[in-house]
Amino acid sequence: MAKVSLILDTRKKSKSRITGLYPIVLKVFHKKNRLLRLGQYTSPAGWDSKNHLLRRSTAVNNGLDSQKINAELGDKFHWAKQVVYELGDSIDHLDVDLLLDHIKVRWDSELDFEIKKKVENNISLSQWGSVLINRKRAANIPGTAQWYQSGVDAMTKFNNGKDIILYDITVTILKDFEAQQLSKGNSKNTIGMYIRAIRSIYNSAIKEDQFVPIKNPFDHYRTPSMARTKKKAVAKVKIMDLKKLEYEQESPLWHSKNYALIMFYCRGMNFIDLVKLKVKNIEGDRLLYGRSKTGDPFSVRITESLGNILEFYLKGKQLEDYLLPTNYDGSTKHFQKYKSQRRRMNERLKIIAKDVGIEGEFTTYYIRHSWATIAKFMGISTEIISEGLGHSSLRTTEIYLKSFTNSVLDEANELVVS
Repeated sequence: MAKVSLILDTRKKSKSRITGLYPIVLKVFHKKNRLLRLGQYTSPAGWDSKNHLLRRSTAVNNGLDSQKINAELGDKFHWAKQVVYELGDSIDHLDVDLLLDHIKVRWDSELDFEIKKKVENNISLSQWGSVLINRKRAANIPGTAQWYQSGVDAMTKFNNGKDIILYDITVTILKDFEAQQLSKGNSKNTIGMYIRAIRSIYNSAIKEDQFVPIKNPFDHYRTPSMARTKKKAVAKVKIMDLKKLEYEQESPLWHSKNYALIMFYCRGMNFIDLVKLKVKNIEGDRLLYGRSKTGDPFSVRITESLGNILEFYLKGKQLEDYLLPTNYDGSTKHFQKYKSQRRRMNERLKIIAKDVGIEGEFTTYYIRHSWATIAKFMGISTEIISEGLGHSSLRTTEIYLKSFTNSVLDEANELVVS
């Protein structure tokens, strides 16, 4: 039976007199040995004989596109083995030189096929990403549009400022992208965010028949898991103390305190949903709105404490008026305005946290997290908390509730053992 292998030809006579490097060859044995040079050279230190690859970390291979070369070498090795397999017993009628001719013909035909597939699948990440981004902006979902854009920008920067064809995205590319991002000091959460955006664009192109992959790299590449950030939930007593804070009426801090309490009273409402509220969202004793992230409808009973705050903002307003002076129409056009409002809100929450004695960070997100944490320690089931937060799955809430700080867990333990 014929055998093929990928080796570095380190015979003395094969060494290049100019560079001192040795050729990478396809070794074919069928009654006799034949070595077929593949056009690439390296040193013994630059060749991984176990995995039949160029070593990318070796100085001798600097300046080479090792990733591309290894892919081409791997393809040629695979196609050579395929020829041997397909010939089966009929290979006995061939000599080694005729076998080499069959392998070369196969290489040429496969190369033509690869080029054809690449031309037919010439859509790039940026091209299809732009389609999705424009859709989201037209639908007034600027946050998702920005998420797509961040993924496209990160991959383009990694690719030396060049757009990348979807066809060229491989498992190796994704692993190299991840490694580069880690070397820049980016967290796994940030890297995961980029790759999930890229994956979403890639899979969308497939679903809409814009692109036909030979192999989907995302079926074989594991996206970095989100690292759980330990968050310090605000104790219920601190929320109650926050109510007692006194600021000059209608001052920025006065409004920010009210916004924080409204968000807490509304089951950890997202800030974007808060600033989009209109008077018409209030029907009887309930506050009705659709969550911006998912569109899911929410209905919150207006408690006495919540009603006391809303009463001020309702004065002299019509149904179509925004409830709060910090308003956002949900449009892409005004998304930057919303981001500025959120930044200012978080800046003021730092001052409020200091005034009320809350240690560590206190942001709009921490208000949401605190509602969930307080509910959990009051014995409310995870299922109900999940419904209250508007999570699409119980798994999301379970992950959410795992991010307690050690101090919170210590307090819980004292309640149990005391």
